[in-house]
Amino acid sequence: MLVSVSRRCDIPRFRFEWFMDRVKAGFVIAVNPFNANQQKRIPLVPAVPGNGVAESQDAVDAFIFWTRDPRNILANADELDKRGFHYYVMTTITGYPHELEPSMVSTAKSLTAMRELAQKIGPQRVIWRYDPVFLSNITDENFHRKNFSVLSQALSGSVKRVIISLYSDYQRSHERIKILEQAGVFRMLKPGEARTGQLQPSGHQQSELLTDLAGSAAAAGMEIQSCASHDDFSSCGIKPGACIDSVLINTLWGIELKGRDKNQRPHCLCSKSVDIGSYNSCTAHCVYCYAS
Repeated sequence: MLVSVSRRCDIPRFRFEWFMDRVKAGFVIAVNPFNANQQKRIPLVPAVPGNGVAESQDAVDAFIFWTRDPRNILANADELDKRGFHYYVMTTITGYPHELEPSMVSTAKSLTAMRELAQKIGPQRVIWRYDPVFLSNITDENFHRKNFSVLSQALSGSVKRVIISLYSDYQRSHERIKILEQAGVFRMLKPGEARTGQLQPSGHQQSELLTDLAGSAAAAGMEIQSCASHDDFSSCGIKPGACIDSVLINTLWGIELKGRDKNQRPHCLCSKSVDIGSYNSCTAHCVYCYAS
């Protein structure tokens, strides 16, 4: 069993003390986000030889952490290792302006924690997410080119993989963004639109941007993948990837997994997992977020 911690909220940043308490207790109660009356007890016992549940489907093969701030994971890595858990960490760092990420930990602190975590557990287990690529008048294509290049160089040698996705217009974020646009906080741009509001004459700006991002990733020694995209960006040097990646998990720990998670978006390639988070519980307040 793979346990996702969490797509729905930033447990490592805001609720990691609770998480470690649940690890010590050996279980957590997961609530169906669409039906609060449906609850399931999830064992939090590592699938390691000698604990009596190594072959059980109820044992944890690996934790997959999603966060904007890996410092709590870094502080508890020894405890997780001592208990025999496998895990890897995906950290989203975008370096966006305050208008888009009003409650974000400083980029410098997150970068430092990622580098220290990579030294401790290895760079294959520390994955960078630049997600989403949000086009606005304060984060236009040139912003992304420069910003991504700076971040990738800062993580060079500490990260082997970066995952990107283009912004998806979810209903929750759509309403939030419209309110902020009407208030003049920022303005979203269409692909190919310049900061001035003019569309470029060519129709290939998105491909050009993604190709440049792929070039920056390669220069920093990173593999670049897309997340759950219905578009094929292979011609830009970006292959479709899985965040909860059966190939990576097999490479790291020899665990064989089959099939994708059918409960995710149609183009998501992730392996099946159990998520223990709750929607509407994150206090980061990123304006583009689908989860709150």
